[in-house]
Amino acid sequence: MNPRVWHDGRVRAPRRLRLLALTVLLLVIAPLATGCLRARTTLTVSADDTVSGYIMAAVKPATDDDPGPQFRRDLSFGNKLAVSKYNHDGYVGSEAVFSNLSFGEVPQLADLNADAAGVDLSLRRAGDLVILEGRVDLTSLPEGDNEVRLTVNFPGEVTSTNGERVSGQSVNWQLKAGIVNTMAAQSRYTDPSTRALNRAATWLGLAALIAAGIVGYLAYRFRDTSPRLSVGSTEQD
Repeated sequence: MNPRVWHDGRVRAPRRLRLLALTVLLLVIAPLATGCLRARTTLTVSADDTVSGYIMAAVKPATDDDPGPQFRRDLSFGNKLAVSKYNHDGYVGSEAVFSNLSFGEVPQLADLNADAAGVDLSLRRAGDLVILEGRVDLTSLPEGDNEVRLTVNFPGEVTSTNGERVSGQSVNWQLKAGIVNTMAAQSRYTDPSTRALNRAATWLGLAALIAAGIVGYLAYRFRDTSPRLSVGSTEQD
C-alpha cells in the first residue's frame, strides 16, 4: 500500500480524498444515527460591511462521555471569536460568538469544525448590493428530529432571497436533511466607502464655505473707509 502524501492537512490524491471524506462521514453519522442534530447560525451584517453572530452545533449524545460536535479555537481571527461548550435540553456540543468579521473571513467559519466540509457561505458586494450565497450538504444526515437553521440580518432592505423573509431586513432558512441546501439573498444599502467619500465631500464643502465667509469678513473688516472726493466737488473748487 502506498503511503499517503499530506499537504496542509489534506490528502493530495483525489481517490484518497474520497477515502478520507468517507472516514469523516462515518465519524459524523455515528453520533447522528443515534441522536438528533441541532445547529443554529445567526449572522448580523453591519452597515460598515462587518459581520457578527452566533453559531451552535449539538446532538443528543450517543454515550455518557460523548461531547458532541467540537469547535476549534485556533482560527486566524481567534481574537474575534469566543468558543464554549453547549449542554442544554439533552443536547451537547459547542457554541461560538464572533464579532467584526470581514466579508473575507466569513467563509472561514466553516473551519470551526472539521466535519463541516460540506458547508459553503460567502458575502460579497457589487456596488450598493450585498450578495449572500451558500450551500450546505446534508445528504449524509438521516431524517429525524433535526433542526438546522440559518438566520441573516442585513442593515438594508432584502431585495431578493430564496429563504423565508422574517422582516424587510431579515431572512431565515430551515435546512432539510438528505439534500444539498442552497441559500441566496441580496440586500441593498450604501457602500461604506461611498459613504466615507460623501462625508469627505460634505466636509470639504463646509470648509470651503467657512473659508469664503472668513475671506468675505476680512475684506469687509479692513476695507478702505477714508473719504473720497467726487468729480463734481473737485470742479467746483
